[in-house]
Amino acid sequence: MTVEIELDEEERDFLDEFVKKGTKKAREITRANVLRLADMGRPVTDIAELVGVHRKTVWEIKKRYQEEGLESALKDKPRPGQPKKWTEEHEAEIIATACSSPPEGRKRWTIRLLRDELQKKSGFEDINRETIRLVLKKTKLSLG
Repeated sequence: MTVEIELDEEERDFLDEFVKKGTKKAREITRANVLRLADMGRPVTDIAELVGVHRKTVWEIKKRYQEEGLESALKDKPRPGQPKKWTEEHEAEIIATACSSPPEGRKRWTIRLLRDELQKKSGFEDINRETIRLVLKKTKLSLG
């Protein structure tokens, strides 16, 4: 199955400007070049060789343009990423503990002391030092 691309004049001008001006991601420029070459009627194998991508990539870009439009064909789709493990309530608890008085016999909290204290609480059994460090860093809270 072949997917033919025919850009209108406005889209051609947009792609020319898109490639020539501004700072873009390399993938976006590659996709724009694929669409420009496809619009010129170049075969998929030629486009793949000229742009330096696999034939399947050329086919996917053309298909995405046809189904979803120019903007979608150029941009990366959002990726879900790792879900947040710690809620704002968890972070507030970490901060509150760090701001509280240190254990008896200690002048101040350390990351390890905080971890040990938090692991005693429900919901924090598997918290690690790096998580605590990042939460405190994000709030610009120093233990020193």
